[in-house]
Amino acid sequence: MKIFLLFTLLIFGALNISAQDVTGVWKGALDVGGQKLTIVFKIAKTDAVYLSKMDSPDQGAFDIETTSTTFANNILNIKIASAGIDYTGTLKNADTIEGTFKQGGSLPLVLTRTGETAKVEPPLPKLRPQEPKTPFPYRSENVKFANAKAKINLAGTLTMPSAGKNFPVVVLITGSGAQNRDEEILGHKPFLVIADFLTRSGFAVLRYDDRGFGESEGKFGAATSRDFADDAEAAVAYLKTRPEINKKKIGLIGHSEGGFIAPMIAAESKDIAFIVLLAGPGVSGDEVLMSQLKAIGEAGNAPAEALQMNLDANQGAYLIIRKGLSQAETEKELAAYYAAIPFMKDKASSAIKTLSSPWMTYFVRSQPSEYLSKVKVPILALNGGRDLQVLPKPNLEGIRASLAKSGKKNVTIMELAGLNHLFQECKTCSVGEYGELEQTFSPAALNEMLIWLKRQTR
Repeated sequence: MKIFLLFTLLIFGALNISAQDVTGVWKGALDVGGQKLTIVFKIAKTDAVYLSKMDSPDQGAFDIETTSTTFANNILNIKIASAGIDYTGTLKNADTIEGTFKQGGSLPLVLTRTGETAKVEPPLPKLRPQEPKTPFPYRSENVKFANAKAKINLAGTLTMPSAGKNFPVVVLITGSGAQNRDEEILGHKPFLVIADFLTRSGFAVLRYDDRGFGESEGKFGAATSRDFADDAEAAVAYLKTRPEINKKKIGLIGHSEGGFIAPMIAAESKDIAFIVLLAGPGVSGDEVLMSQLKAIGEAGNAPAEALQMNLDANQGAYLIIRKGLSQAETEKELAAYYAAIPFMKDKASSAIKTLSSPWMTYFVRSQPSEYLSKVKVPILALNGGRDLQVLPKPNLEGIRASLAKSGKKNVTIMELAGLNHLFQECKTCSVGEYGELEQTFSPAALNEMLIWLKRQTR
């Protein structure tokens, strides 16, 4: 998704056996940079199978269906596979579970039994209106390709028109957080929709599971944007071996963090013919995160004083990270910094672990202008006008300014009114609304992208 947004809540489900009773309603609160985010797990059991749902009432999200719920030897585990979210906790007594909530970083989460009975029915499969149905009028092939540098194999899907050859092709690059090849989030599969639309229009499309996720090998948690760029370059190298592909018309489409990665590759590789940035950052990583925190906080009516305290604390932490110290030195300085902030007393440990992670330190220090200013190929940059995660105006202006330094003239920059970070036509446009909307990807945004791509490949 999605530029690094801890705890945008996604989708879950069921399974396992234990002698202890873990069924019922459990409630706890995550401490996200000084703000409390309530989490509720509702756990039921049918025969030997556990079913659960999750609420995030502070985000207005209820009955989020789970994909994996297990309980054995007093250990509860609940996963959101599509988002890389993983809660593991130990049943300490009849009413308390102590554990860790992970999504990119890790935060402690203690759950307390509320005494309520959970009623959870198995989820019914839901097909969003834009999700394509088989049989497809084109070829769809599951493929694997190697990233020799990382010594891992990545798995994905290559779609191509059913007839013809010498196809122009695009590689889809996901946003932050562990993503599958469809960039699945809250029941939506935006990359599946994009791939289907473009393939029906004459393009080949390669989309793949992030390293360490789905069917791809590697360790996701230890990777940075640079590593993910290496994976995308491996995808390009693989396409060059395919006889059906026009090797002079290979492009990249990156969403969110993927919109930072695409220019990294295009600035260094002669194999790329064009790039599309979907909500790609145009300002430094810390600026993206600060503006995101402020926009989401204000949209959620966070108390102004508490929000400002949180912003100030984060700003100071990012200044430390930007010093470029080693991980150990960064952790030491962050510990000293947080020790002087009263409201961070009980939160410092989890905050330091998250902020000093390889992905976070790399992203906070990132400067998209470093790569954008070196890009020579045609660029299309699109942003939703109501995006709260990668704000359109500062980021599009940052992209424009960086490209001006390169002297690049084939540049199209567009702010699309009424669309959120996922390019959905939205109402409140809050993060919590993503899963409530039936639309997966705006047809207007798809058409703008197709018109531009056809101009670059004719």
